[in-house]
Amino acid sequence: MTHTNHIVWDWNGTLLHDIDAVIAATNASFAELGFAPITLETYRELYVVPVPKFYERLMGRLPTEAEWLVMDETFHRHYWAAAADAGLTEGARELLREWQLGGLTQSLLSLAPHDRLVPLVRDHGIDVHFLRVDGRTGPSHTSKAGHLVRHMEALHATGVSADRTVLIGDAVDDALAAAHVGARAVLYTGGSHSRRSLESAGVPVVDTLAEAVLTARELAE
Repeated sequence: MTHTNHIVWDWNGTLLHDIDAVIAATNASFAELGFAPITLETYRELYVVPVPKFYERLMGRLPTEAEWLVMDETFHRHYWAAAADAGLTEGARELLREWQLGGLTQSLLSLAPHDRLVPLVRDHGIDVHFLRVDGRTGPSHTSKAGHLVRHMEALHATGVSADRTVLIGDAVDDALAAAHVGARAVLYTGGSHSRRSLESAGVPVVDTLAEAVLTARELAE
């Protein structure tokens, strides 16, 4: 079977420009425990997956189980109230269409809950561009690597192979997940990490999704 170039897209902070909703929800979760709010710059410098380790960087210790439950519930309650108003990242819709019209394939993998992700992607009218859309099932304090393994296994029957796949995301965890399955990665600076943090992953870092797609095309050739 011929393996065509394939992109696995991240959702939050990559295709969906939701960083403002993320910061608001993060600060709401901090307020529940009496912690001071943080800035976007601080968030991008310290963000890491799994999320409890991010909170450890901010708090100086890991949250207790009780604290984590409160923060996680508060974050998601505030985030999903705001996410419906978040738009796609500039150029995303056109890039998805052009990639598909070029005879190439793409899919979407997110750590957002699957049952919330699928309707939101559909509401934006871009679900038609993907071979499959997978969100997280199971606990929220997880990394993407295991989810990407299952995502790639599900895509195997369509001719997608890891060595012809590039993951486009906004977090160091995306690069780690790609390496775990033998794929490449391109990281975008418009989401959860600062450029300095992203560059620590040792993969290409870009400032626009158009650059990300161009780089992905070159990497997959």
